[in-house]
Amino acid sequence: MRMILAVAAVLYSASAFAQADKPPMIGDKPLVQVKPKGTKAGTKEAAAKPAAAAKGKPQSIAARLQACLDLDDGTKDRLNCYDAVIAPTPKPKPAKAKGYADCRFFKEEDERLACFNGFAESIPKLPKT
Repeated sequence: MRMILAVAAVLYSASAFAQADKPPMIGDKPLVQVKPKGTKAGTKEAAAKPAAAAKGKPQSIAARLQACLDLDDGTKDRLNCYDAVIAPTPKPKPAKAKGYADCRFFKEEDERLACFNGFAESIPKLPKT
């Protein structure tokens, strides 16, 4: 009986100590909870989508296309990134692309990816802000 009372007293006191008013600290800094950046946290699709510019400043299309160049070349992830910037609207027989916006008309994914790559790589590198 004494053993049961002793265990109950230890558990009760441990739960009382666990209910502290202050958040847990490391040194003099509180612990931080990390929040996911995309809607699908931790997936490649979330990393593939070009994020909106920090602090509410919108990015140009050129900057978003260049951000897609950071992904592996020739992959579906890079094409998904380009398609997030400029939505595809395939045509049966598209004309030769004269600008990056014309790449959306290609039906074949490989052609569309090659078209976007050509224009995105030819854009002068923008300064990081």
